[in-house]
Amino acid sequence: MQVFKFGGASVKDANNIKNMADIVKNSAVKDLLIVVSAIGKTTNALEGLTNNYISGNDEMYENLESIKKYHFDIINELFAYNYPKVYDDINNTFVEIEWTIEDKPQDPYNFIYDQIVSIGELLSSKIVSHYFNYIGITNKWLDARSFIQTDNTYREAHVNWHKTNDLIDSQVPALLKNTIAITQGFIGNTSENFTTTLGREGSDYSAAIFANCLNADKLVVWKDVPGILNADPKRFPEAIKFDELSYASAIEMTYYGASIIHPKTIKPLQNKNIPLYVKPFLQPEDQGTIIKETDSTINTPSVIVKSNQQLLSISSKDYAFVSEKHLSHLFRAFAEANIHINMMQISALTFSVCMDQDAQKFEKLVEMIKQDFSFKYNLDLELFTIRNFTEETVAKYIDHSKSLLEQRSRNNAQFVVRK
Repeated sequence: MQVFKFGGASVKDANNIKNMADIVKNSAVKDLLIVVSAIGKTTNALEGLTNNYISGNDEMYENLESIKKYHFDIINELFAYNYPKVYDDINNTFVEIEWTIEDKPQDPYNFIYDQIVSIGELLSSKIVSHYFNYIGITNKWLDARSFIQTDNTYREAHVNWHKTNDLIDSQVPALLKNTIAITQGFIGNTSENFTTTLGREGSDYSAAIFANCLNADKLVVWKDVPGILNADPKRFPEAIKFDELSYASAIEMTYYGASIIHPKTIKPLQNKNIPLYVKPFLQPEDQGTIIKETDSTINTPSVIVKSNQQLLSISSKDYAFVSEKHLSHLFRAFAEANIHINMMQISALTFSVCMDQDAQKFEKLVEMIKQDFSFKYNLDLELFTIRNFTEETVAKYIDHSKSLLEQRSRNNAQFVVRK
């Protein structure tokens, strides 16, 4: 039993979907679950559609037509002769968006977001499933929402592991007996039967959930990079690949923002000692990177950059010292606003926090703290984390004249900088 996960770049066009089919054919895995992300940048496009719908901007109709054209252009290239099943299925899936946007928005933003943006994974998985059947790779299409059960924290839902495990364990192994099944990443379902999402780039996490509940032999994540590198090769051409990482090293790298794997992916695999392979989908024969239980340590410096960061500095209005009581109030507010703190620093009068830039969450936070605290903030920043840093690597990558906040520990150095 194996789980393959293909990201958006792996299915961004007809040629890549054909390449995906070749990988599956050549793998010769008999019991295989395939988890797919939305095609290309569809999630971003659906986010734009959602924002225009919420704001009452008629550009949402142009957004929808553009997304439709992108998907149908791929379908027209994949299917050489008339194959009405796929056209009917994809048209019916787009109808779900059309039903949503025909009325004025009434529900909270996060709920609407999940109902619209989740359609991307349904579209991609259906196209891939139809194409595989079309070329003779018999498969079953599974709706991930029938298995991954979550709470009502829309946009970053928490998995109900007990229900999810029961559903997957009791149904999926029989469906996978000597065959292939195709399902979606990123999405789940509430007890009220509403769609949720697991956080941006959450398809990796979905694949790990299935792998854990199926006691899979391994999870293979197919990416547009040769494996896990010590830096983003698009930004740092001298980046080198790790052949092997421990679960602990991978967890730390993803925690600090390494975008190659979703932060929640590793732990479900570690719990069952399931190895994770990160491999290049355009060179499937290459070794890639394996993440597993190992005592080997990595001393090579790694540079992790998170963009779209916001630096927020908070002070008590009465100029009191930042006390434990203040921190208790502030941490509660951050938790209720669902804001993850990427870096923090406390001085006598100020509590400074680096966090992902998100206008919706920030507005909610401000409402909870503005009565007792004053604050100032900077937008459009970057957070550099250098693991296993040396002063030489800091000097190489950090322009201190642009640095707004710096912090060092035994092994890691972090810098909030202007672009």
